[in-house]
Amino acid sequence: MIARIFRLSIIIVLLTACAPTTASKLNASAGFNVTEEVAAKSTRPHHAPGELVDYTAQSGDTLPALAARFNTTVEEIRAANPIVPPDATTMPPGMPMKIPIYDLPLWAERYPILPDHAFVNSPTAIGFNSAAFIASQEGWLKEYREYAGDEWRDGAGIVEYVSTNFSVNPRLLLALLEYQSGALSVPVQPETPYILGYRERNHDSVYLQLVWAANILNNGYYGWRVGSLTQFEISDSRAFFPDPWENAATVSVQYFFSIVSAGDDFDAAIGPSGLARVYTDLFGDPWLDDFVLIPGSLRQPPLPLPFQRNQQWTYTGGPHTGWGTGLPFAGIDFAPPAETSGCFAADSESYVIAMGDGMIVRSETGLVSLDLDGDGNERTGWVIFYLHLGTEGRAPLGLQVKQGDPVGWPSCEGGRTTGTHVHLARKYNGEWISADGPLAFNLDGWVAKNGSEPYLGTLERGGLIVVACDCSNAASRIGR
Repeated sequence: MIARIFRLSIIIVLLTACAPTTASKLNASAGFNVTEEVAAKSTRPHHAPGELVDYTAQSGDTLPALAARFNTTVEEIRAANPIVPPDATTMPPGMPMKIPIYDLPLWAERYPILPDHAFVNSPTAIGFNSAAFIASQEGWLKEYREYAGDEWRDGAGIVEYVSTNFSVNPRLLLALLEYQSGALSVPVQPETPYILGYRERNHDSVYLQLVWAANILNNGYYGWRVGSLTQFEISDSRAFFPDPWENAATVSVQYFFSIVSAGDDFDAAIGPSGLARVYTDLFGDPWLDDFVLIPGSLRQPPLPLPFQRNQQWTYTGGPHTGWGTGLPFAGIDFAPPAETSGCFAADSESYVIAMGDGMIVRSETGLVSLDLDGDGNERTGWVIFYLHLGTEGRAPLGLQVKQGDPVGWPSCEGGRTTGTHVHLARKYNGEWISADGPLAFNLDGWVAKNGSEPYLGTLERGGLIVVACDCSNAASRIGR
């Protein structure tokens, strides 16, 4: 299958979710010739086509992703595992499975680098104090300051800001900074502004390098998570085929280093002496924590459409990025009724509602995060992320809300956008949840489906179909 993971230049300080982007590089499985040089071939024994191999389900596994990774089909996996129910979402971690495998002779040797909970800004990051940790180190990062996200921030502030926006674990970002630039151990900052290895003139600061890195890491993580990224090219033109037994965090790190390194440097970075060792030296062995990031049979709680009853809005954006560019396709967009297009002030009744009972755990320019489990932490449980809410009337931090209460009015605030609307995305334990797939967005029974490209797609309920379009035609209107 063709994996389309975009290596995109990020040229604005605040990455947001609702302006289409173009791919600068296609990651296409079909584009590799098996006669090309291939990185690190696996020593696994070869199998007969369709031979059943043992596999232990990992956190976040789904049947479509497993089928893509093992070069098989969902139907064949189901036939070999009749215990899996027809409406299965995520596989229970630790469940033994039989997978019909169709060997690719190019799969790389397996080496798990990080567990998924150490990749995502998850519950395992609760209690970690970036500022205190950086201050305890000898490196240059503790003296660093930069204007980022409309204010001056120190090194810890930059790490936390990027970590929160992209939902990437701050420990991972710090380990990358140390591995690539000695940010925690070397007192003198490198002369190059491209400290993480991405040499592009619009990314010539610590903040912009971290923004780019977090975006690429998410592209890799969620590409493996949904099964769209099963192979890619290293910067030295070698093809790399991750071992199908790997977890998403490991493949994400491999994908990152495929862009910023080559040859022996790439091989070292993804091996025992690379990032894994630096991470363990800094923070201890993450594999000792057996926290389950995504449990088996996860279900979305009942959620309504994001506006009041007896109103009709427009479905302006099908599944597209939740934050940044490329994957995860966690976001969808709705616009209020209006007689004009572009950026306008929504009328007083066209407010965005709380889609469940909970607490506002983040309220900043253009955005609100609603914590549905009520513990006051964005890293835990189900969270609804709203983007492009106007400043006036935006729900404040700490507010307890009931389903249907206003959380703000749609606007053009919060980054690039072509018109007034609200962008919605979901997270569970800090992980972005794809808008389509086994855990698709379900709003009053309307289920999101991907289109042929980002921002296209549909909402479907029974035999009814609403087609995403920023044109506000009859086919794109939806009511409660």
